[in-house]
Amino acid sequence: MALAATVAGAPVHAQDSDWLSYRDAYRGMVAFEKYGKPKQFLQQHYQVGARDGSPLPVDFRLALSGKTMQLNLPLDAVGRAVFPLLKAAYDENAVLTVNRKLGAYVFRPRISIVVRPDGVYEGAELRAACEQALDFQRTVNAAGYRDKHCVGVRFTFAKKPDADVRWKGGAPLPAVPGPAFPDEAGNAYSVVTVRFDAATDKGQVVSQNAPLAVSPVFE
Repeated sequence: MALAATVAGAPVHAQDSDWLSYRDAYRGMVAFEKYGKPKQFLQQHYQVGARDGSPLPVDFRLALSGKTMQLNLPLDAVGRAVFPLLKAAYDENAVLTVNRKLGAYVFRPRISIVVRPDGVYEGAELRAACEQALDFQRTVNAAGYRDKHCVGVRFTFAKKPDADVRWKGGAPLPAVPGPAFPDEAGNAYSVVTVRFDAATDKGQVVSQNAPLAVSPVFE
């Protein structure tokens, strides 16, 4: 099996097999668990994405298989799963499997911003969340993120009528077709980008509906 190097946020490209090494995925995921700097606004998942940017099939399945275990890893609407960090699975050299041809998909650790249940986000906290994400990415991939800067956050929705995001007291921000995360391909979702400016830290962003994901935007 040929795989690209695994670092947090970087894709793993499956080519010639029907499984992925749990150990390889574990090494990429455990970096966030061990990360000692502030990360209270962040969460990490293991994400599966179609190379062409299309949504995953509704019957797509990701599973962890080992000598003594068989676990289904449910995926959310943007292909993220809670990844179990299991010593037994590591020791058994367990594998990750999907019920599709692996070559059509990309697998990666995915950092995103925790969604607030009340839909109200302090501008200063959104900026801090983006900076936390950038600091982490620089820790695991310094060359790739050294020259990047936080410019905003992206709210992702399944369809345009749900994408009502605005600065408190303002009009809805533009919603456009796009991928769930800025580094992906495709236009399967409706996304709203909240860009930072001088007034960000004094404002509030209100999302009328719960987004599928909130992600940092680096440029």
